[in-house]
Amino acid sequence: MKKYLYGALLATAMTIPAVSNDLTQAIDGDFSYLETLYTHLHQNPEISLQEEKTAARIAEELRSAGFEVTEKFGGHGVVGVLRNGEGPTIMIRTDLDGLPVKEQTGLSYASTATTVDDKGKTVPVMHACGHDMHMTSFVGTARRLAAMKDSWRGTVVMIGQPAEERVLGAEAMIEEGLFKKFPKPDHNLALHVSATMKAGDVGMASGYALANVDTVDVAIKGISGHGAYPHTTKDPVVLASQIVVALQTLVSREVSPLDSAVVTVGSIHAGTKHNIISDGAHLQLTVRSYTEEVRQKLLAGIERIAKAQAMSIGLPEDMWPVMTVSESTPATYNDPALTEGVFGTLQRALGEDRVHVLTPVMGAEDFALYSRTEEKIPSLLFWLGTVRAEDAAAFKRGEKKLPSLHSSSFAPEREPTIKGGVEAMTTAALSLLAKP
Repeated sequence: MKKYLYGALLATAMTIPAVSNDLTQAIDGDFSYLETLYTHLHQNPEISLQEEKTAARIAEELRSAGFEVTEKFGGHGVVGVLRNGEGPTIMIRTDLDGLPVKEQTGLSYASTATTVDDKGKTVPVMHACGHDMHMTSFVGTARRLAAMKDSWRGTVVMIGQPAEERVLGAEAMIEEGLFKKFPKPDHNLALHVSATMKAGDVGMASGYALANVDTVDVAIKGISGHGAYPHTTKDPVVLASQIVVALQTLVSREVSPLDSAVVTVGSIHAGTKHNIISDGAHLQLTVRSYTEEVRQKLLAGIERIAKAQAMSIGLPEDMWPVMTVSESTPATYNDPALTEGVFGTLQRALGEDRVHVLTPVMGAEDFALYSRTEEKIPSLLFWLGTVRAEDAAAFKRGEKKLPSLHSSSFAPEREPTIKGGVEAMTTAALSLLAKP
């Protein structure tokens, strides 16, 4: 389907007019329905790998819009397909999962949900990363595209992906045969809410947009004993502390100042009592970068430093720290040609004041994996603003702090965000589909 690729995309983008009155009116008319859906999703979040009811609701919405729907794909994944004659195929993705966060927004529709996590602990659940808004925009787009079939030709594949917060869902859906069992896309699209941009605005970065992320655990051994006789022990708390301090040199002295890198020790656990030197400690790290070269340098450096510090206090080699890496995902790369085309389309459709050039961030998204299969599908993830206009302006001037994503106080402005998300994604999709 090369004839549907970039030359056609860019040429088409140049001719897209402002969002039509018909589309604007249709979105306005659908808002009440979507707002009710959003409120339901917000009040009923489910954490990663438990999204059974959320997935069922998204499947129901796609089915009602006229999509052929497959459920329980890659876990709780949902795939909807809408065929509309000869033309390109596009994929639009939403994530489904919430976070183990206790909501403190004070909203009348705040989540009070709890669940039992995979460690058997009862935890609160909240859509603190805006996946409820992602799903609402996704459903609104599905409803618009289904209602506008006279305006485009091709195939739309819409997927509800589980376990994004644990960067497991995309891999599971791909491994189950997403691009083999369903129409293979020519382009992949997704959006993510922004906690700093004006509600209804959109923005995007070309090239690297989000980071590689690796979750790293370092298990540290020691020789325990009485706190009064430290000379008879090998203290894992001291060793862990030395490792944490030494790790700071990885970014400051081993990575080029022109490259981006983050090594954060988010958790350190050891010991049970004031006067006992324990026999172990545990470090939990998040490691972030953009390039594979820097990623490997950081991971190798963490292991080297941990072992070297253990050796320096006289621990035998069989007691050196053990490093494990899990929940990893590569950097999200926005295809430059696709980004340029969609950016221009949205500027003309929404207005230049609502579409922004953004810089990359060190957050991570397993949406990245959909462009890294053997099919090498060009992909784009763009940002959707959620913040009241006056608050966004005050933040930009440095006069106001805003709750970040994953904050217990994060609360999008409903109406402009929902309408803006449907407007932007529907317009982007239409620019990539064939005209009748």
